[in-house]
Amino acid sequence: MASFTSQAFSFGPSWNYDTLKNFREISPLVQRHLKLVYLALCCSLASSAVGAYLHVMLNIGGLLTFIGCILSIGWLFSVNAYEERKRFGILMGVAFLQGATLGPIIKAAIDFDPSILVAAFAGTALAFGCFSAAAMIAKRREFLYLGGLLSSGFSILLLFQFGSSLFGFSETAFKIELYYGLVLFMGYIIFDTQDIIERAHSGDLDYIKHALTLFTDFILVLVRILIIMMKNASEKEDKKKKKKRC
Repeated sequence: MASFTSQAFSFGPSWNYDTLKNFREISPLVQRHLKLVYLALCCSLASSAVGAYLHVMLNIGGLLTFIGCILSIGWLFSVNAYEERKRFGILMGVAFLQGATLGPIIKAAIDFDPSILVAAFAGTALAFGCFSAAAMIAKRREFLYLGGLLSSGFSILLLFQFGSSLFGFSETAFKIELYYGLVLFMGYIIFDTQDIIERAHSGDLDYIKHALTLFTDFILVLVRILIIMMKNASEKEDKKKKKKRC
C-alpha cells in the first residue's frame, strides 16, 4: 500500500495535472473497454437504486431477492458472451435484486437520518473513483501482487465471521470485522481494476462481467460505510441523551 499512498497523495515536484491523464500504458482499445465497463457500472448502480426504492415503498426485499440475485449471477455467467443484450439485461436484473436485498439497510438509514445515506454514497463514490484512478495511473501489474494478500485477508474475514457465529458476537468483534472488511474491499477495488485492465490487454473484453465485479466491490464498500456512519451517529445521539439526563 506504500506505493499506492505515494502515488495517490504525493504533491511533490514530480506531481502535476498531467499525471492524472497518464494512460500511456493503456491502449486505446482497452480505454474504450473501460468506458463500457464504467458505463455499465453506472447503469447497474441506477438499477440497484430502483430496487432499493421499491423496497422502501413496497417492502419487496429479503431472502427471496437475495436468492434471486445469486441465481441471476449464475445465469449471467452461463449465457454465451455474444448475447450482449441478454447479458446486459441480466446484469440489470442482478443489480435490481441486489438493491432490493439491501433495501432494509437503506430504509433503516432513511428512517434514522436521510443525510447519512447521501453522505455514505458520496463517500463510497469518492473512494471508489480515487482507488480506481490510482490503479489506472499506476504501472501495469503494479498492484496485481495484492491478489494473494487480499485472498488471504478474505479467508481470515470468513474465519472471523465463522468464529463469531460460534462463540457469539461482541461489540468489539463487530467493529473489527466492519473496519477490517472495509479496508479489505477497498483493496479489492485497486486489484480488480488492474486485473480488468490486464485481462482486456490479453483479449478479454467482456465488459458486462467486469462491470459486475466492480459493482460488487462498490456495494460491499457502500454497505460497510453506511453501517459505520449509522453506528457512529447512533452512539453520538446516545451520548447526547445521557448528558441531558445528567
